[in-house]
Amino acid sequence: MGRLEGKIALVTGAGSGFGAAIADGFVSEGAHVLVADIAVANGVEIVKKIEAKQGDSGGSATFLEFNVTNRSDWEKGLELATSKFGKLDIVVNNAGTTYKKQPSLEVSEAEFDKILAVNVKSIYLSVSVIMPYFVQQGSGVYLGTSSVAGTRVRPGQVFYGGTKGFMNTVTQGLAAEYGPAGVRVNSICPLRGATGLLEMFSGVPDTPEERAKFALSVPLRRMSEPNDIAKAAVYLASDEAAFVTGVNLPVDGGRLAV
Repeated sequence: MGRLEGKIALVTGAGSGFGAAIADGFVSEGAHVLVADIAVANGVEIVKKIEAKQGDSGGSATFLEFNVTNRSDWEKGLELATSKFGKLDIVVNNAGTTYKKQPSLEVSEAEFDKILAVNVKSIYLSVSVIMPYFVQQGSGVYLGTSSVAGTRVRPGQVFYGGTKGFMNTVTQGLAAEYGPAGVRVNSICPLRGATGLLEMFSGVPDTPEERAKFALSVPLRRMSEPNDIAKAAVYLASDEAAFVTGVNLPVDGGRLAV
């Protein structure tokens, strides 16, 4: 039996990067996953890859076109989960965005508005739509993909780090507020990883030399990989973490320790 056998999950930003790995990891552990993404072609392709890979895991993947900044899409996601599978157990607020690394004074208002909508407002909408359902159900797992920048923001990504600091603080507050209702709330704080946003975070071209240089700043001598985040997500979403809530878990190779 998989660690998420029979669980129903909605994973946002699941068409690529960390989200795709989380969706794949959940399905491999027996969950039925709504692969939610604004990028239709990416999401459909991820579902195909998951289905081809998983075989008889017992899980499944279903694509859902999804804009995390629209309340109606959150309502649509909840309705699909409950009508297709009878319930919803897990929400992974993974979708996020940033701007190319640059001095804070050069960040445009449009860039700032975008990160607020995707990284901050989406959490509010998720909570306002899904939390009443979890409270009525008497159980639920909220999991966010935050960042080490939410704890220690570095020059060039200050406003982005602020949005992840919001997620970290809200994670702890929601855990305290809704723990008595049976809802667990945690976040994962990855280090810069091998995803489509890598060059945005680094501000330079993605080359083997640049990766090697960055790895020297990490105690475990590499950047994060999507599978690192997926394994942490599986644990936090599973019953193995039944007494874990309000945690912002660094998955960073020790980066915050230096």
